[in-house]
Amino acid sequence: MCPKGPGKEKDMGKLTQEELKKIREKAESYKADMSAFLRAIVKNPGESADEKAHVETIKKEMEKVGFDEVKVDPQGNVMGFMGSGKTLIAFDGHIDTVGIGNRDNWSFDPYDGFESETQIGGRGVSDQLGGTVSAVYAAKIMKDLGLLNEKYRVMVVGTVQEEDCDGLCWEYIINKDKIRPEFVLSSEPTDGGLYRGQRGRMEIRIDVKGVSCHGSAPERGDNAIYKMADILQDVRALNNNGDAESTEIRGLVKMLNPKYNPQWKEARFLGRGTVTASQIFFTSPSRCAVADSCAVSLDRRMTLGETWESCLEEIRELPAVKKYGEDVTVSMYRYDRPSFTGEVYPIECYFPTWVLPEDHKVCTAAVSAYKDLFGDKRIGESDTVEERAARPLLDKWTFSTNGVSIMGRNGIPVIGFGPGAEAQAHAPNEVTWKKDLVTCAAFYAALPQYYCD
Repeated sequence: MCPKGPGKEKDMGKLTQEELKKIREKAESYKADMSAFLRAIVKNPGESADEKAHVETIKKEMEKVGFDEVKVDPQGNVMGFMGSGKTLIAFDGHIDTVGIGNRDNWSFDPYDGFESETQIGGRGVSDQLGGTVSAVYAAKIMKDLGLLNEKYRVMVVGTVQEEDCDGLCWEYIINKDKIRPEFVLSSEPTDGGLYRGQRGRMEIRIDVKGVSCHGSAPERGDNAIYKMADILQDVRALNNNGDAESTEIRGLVKMLNPKYNPQWKEARFLGRGTVTASQIFFTSPSRCAVADSCAVSLDRRMTLGETWESCLEEIRELPAVKKYGEDVTVSMYRYDRPSFTGEVYPIECYFPTWVLPEDHKVCTAAVSAYKDLFGDKRIGESDTVEERAARPLLDKWTFSTNGVSIMGRNGIPVIGFGPGAEAQAHAPNEVTWKKDLVTCAAFYAALPQYYCD
């Protein structure tokens, strides 16, 4: 924990109104710089395992604004450090993007993008290159205003391969680079809110064996697709059924019931788990033959109280899976794709649920910093503010983030606040708002002072 430092009109590390005003003004003064920086990153495609150009652009900007140390680790994560204090506080933003999908769905060039008075468009501006941009300039603001001291040191990380395998980058940073911050601010888009958790997820595979024969006499074989059809009906029931005792396949909603889950309160906050069939594969000698194998991928979203073991077991216990016995294998996928540097860090496709308690010091510090800077409502550009203000300030993500590793696997507290909107993620015509870049930069610059008491 950061030691309390001296300072006129300060209480528990909090900033004065004059100091907060200077932070807001300084952040606003860098709006044009942040906009140009973001557009420079977007100019180059940067899908998972192809982030080299993004890394080079970010590294150059970090050096330009005066980071004390800038480096790229063997996996390709770019890191900038500012200050020399005891407590390491990290700001994380993944710098890979998804592809553009059908180009015809875009009304502008995804990489050339566009810039208006209030918006910036392009692939990755919300998900989530803008967060890294705000964090880089937040560190500069800290330096400009003399906020860095013996209490803390900040680390801004542009992480790779998140879209492929969320959290892989932080598993590498923690276990290979041997860097462990006291807490991490995730700059994923939050629609102007503070986010303290998310459902976890895992990638499950079901394989079913069959026996092929000529399609003119299907009774001679054993159709793997038909077996899988039975299993998928049970998977659907697992997702759709209620939790009544009389139900043969009790639905996933049971984890919101105190009877089945001692962590039901936070589970209700995060939302129930879900399961859906996302891919199907088969083998057959020909289109006029019985299929001799069938496999499906399941996207499993997990609420608090569910684990990878429990999720695999509930599939193995489905009536149709038990019916077909040894012909069925239920397993978890693994990820071992090389990064753009060639580094390989194999890991299970398991991304644990995590939630930061409302009364945790990181959470209370974030809420206090936000309210002192901006008030008790979400803020945003004029076309977003009405919808944002109607939502609670403290909330959670719908999708998954690097928090699955940082807090889910490693127990390092995470709080989320980032420019842009969740609904823009992976969508065509992706945009973010310049006001969000400024707001986040100001918040990031102030937060360490509120945490360090």
